[in-house]
Amino acid sequence: MKRIMVIGCCGAGKSTLSKKIQDITGLPLYHLDQIYWLPNWTEPAKEDWLEKAAEVVKKEKWIIDGNYGSSIDQRLAYADTIIFLDRSRWICLWRVTKRILSNYKQKRFDMAEGCYERFDWKFMVYVFHFNDMKKPKILERLKRVGDKKTIHVCKSDKDVDRLLKRLKRQIIPLS
Repeated sequence: MKRIMVIGCCGAGKSTLSKKIQDITGLPLYHLDQIYWLPNWTEPAKEDWLEKAAEVVKKEKWIIDGNYGSSIDQRLAYADTIIFLDRSRWICLWRVTKRILSNYKQKRFDMAEGCYERFDWKFMVYVFHFNDMKKPKILERLKRVGDKKTIHVCKSDKDVDRLLKRLKRQIIPLS
C-alpha cells in the first residue's frame, strides 16, 4: 500500500480520514483542494491543474484526498488502494454546514492559501446532488478497476473505524 486515493462527497470525511491514514502509515498526504485552488477561490486553467495533478500521482508514495473528476482517471491509474466514503447526503450536508459554521472566514488545514471558509449555495446544491449525479460514475470507475486495485467502500463511521484498525494491524512500525 503505497498510493492511497480517498474519494467521496464533500463532508464525507476524506481529509480527516486521510490525516489518520497518514499518521498510521507515514505516507505523504496531498489534499486536492490545496493543489487545485488559487487564492480567493480562483480556478486554474485546466491544463495547469492536470499538470499539477500529474506531478503528484507520479510520485512513488502518496495519500491523495479529493474528487475532481477531471483528474480521477489519472489517480485511478496510479493508485493501488482506493477508499470511497459512500455517505448519505444528509450526513454530508450536516458535516459541511457544521464545518462552515465552525471555520467561517478562516483557512482550514486542507485548503489552499487565500481560500477562506464561506457559505456557497451552489456548493451546498452540489453536496445535495452528489449521490445522484457523481456517485454512479464513481462506482462505474471503481468497477472497471476493481480486479486490479484494493477498494474499500465505507458507508459509516464504524466502517471507517474497522478500516483504520485493520490498517494499524498491517503496518509494522519501523522503530
